[in-house]
Amino acid sequence: MENIFNNTQIAFALKTDTELDRAYFLFKMIDNEPLVRIGTAVTNFALKAHLPVEGLIRATVFDHFCGGTTEEDCLSVVDKMYTKGVSSVLDYSVEGKEEEEQFDAALAMTLKTVEFAKERDAIPFAVFKPTGLGRFYLYEKIGEKQPLTAEEQAEWDRVVARFDLICKTAHEKDVALLIDGEESWMQDAADDLVTDMMRKYNKKKAIVFNTLQLYRWDRLDYLKKLHETAKTEGFYIGMKLVRGAYMEKEHKRAEEKGYPTPICASKEATDINYDETMAYMMDHLDTMAIFAGTHNELSSYKVIELMKAKGISKNDNRIWFGQLYGMSDNISYNLAEHGYNVAKYLPFGPVRDVMPYLIRRAEENTSVAGQTSRELNLLKIEKHRRKAQK
Repeated sequence: MENIFNNTQIAFALKTDTELDRAYFLFKMIDNEPLVRIGTAVTNFALKAHLPVEGLIRATVFDHFCGGTTEEDCLSVVDKMYTKGVSSVLDYSVEGKEEEEQFDAALAMTLKTVEFAKERDAIPFAVFKPTGLGRFYLYEKIGEKQPLTAEEQAEWDRVVARFDLICKTAHEKDVALLIDGEESWMQDAADDLVTDMMRKYNKKKAIVFNTLQLYRWDRLDYLKKLHETAKTEGFYIGMKLVRGAYMEKEHKRAEEKGYPTPICASKEATDINYDETMAYMMDHLDTMAIFAGTHNELSSYKVIELMKAKGISKNDNRIWFGQLYGMSDNISYNLAEHGYNVAKYLPFGPVRDVMPYLIRRAEENTSVAGQTSRELNLLKIEKHRRKAQK
């Protein structure tokens, strides 16, 4: 197959020389694992001590990986990417909140992004995290089938109501809605809730999308069981397929609690799991829709090959490719150049509140073999190409 992901001129067409240099500098830093650990600790300390570091963070790592501090802030980035055919998913990336008023604020912001998506072709999806709308502990307790106190039940009812209002609004406005995956020990409760939303709002097509983290070895079986339920009850399945983002936490908790790790035995096993799940969904596109969230070139090529083999048009709305803003531009922009549906996750929120997300991105780039070196190599090629042209 033609290698379409090596064209750095297309990949970095929107980056100025200065932005290219900044990206190279950032990934050079991220490539150094001890530096990431020290930088993370120092940044957390500086933010907790209310030292004036937000300007520095904003000018470096924040602006590379985030669209802005508000949804309006993001629009210039959204419009710029769309000139190259790359859509956006506005992702309010505030994490780790515990208060009802914070959950209500996340609800209001998510509803606003649904409205944004309704009004703009460049924003085809809305998104939220389950723990953006309710306490992690509640999901965990429900997943473990522990009885709730009356107060906790009332709290959970509010979580369900928030989910339902967002899904209902997305359905009414015909906006596809991605619901992110999180740690395995809270995911069962989230999965059951999202399935209920699919039952209600995916009667005619996939509006509500759950997420399968395919570094978990049990997820394809989960999808097959869900498919049987969907066939029986008559609803469509929407799924975002990712490899996963919580591997170290998953291994650590499994070891501490003495249960088998939910994570595949190797990177190769995860890749096989991802590609087999993708193939299964492609075989059932009559009742499924896919958001292929991947930074893996081989998996992306496999989707392209399956689409060709099945005679599926490049812009079929049931298949989207997705990458994170600030990463894998060689995949996103080259796919868009060739006519495929592509959307970048565009995180936004106050600098201080988005730091957990940014730290996870840095750690992920450090731990995923080859990810950072690939970014660096592509940036270096483009820098040299531009230099040669001058």
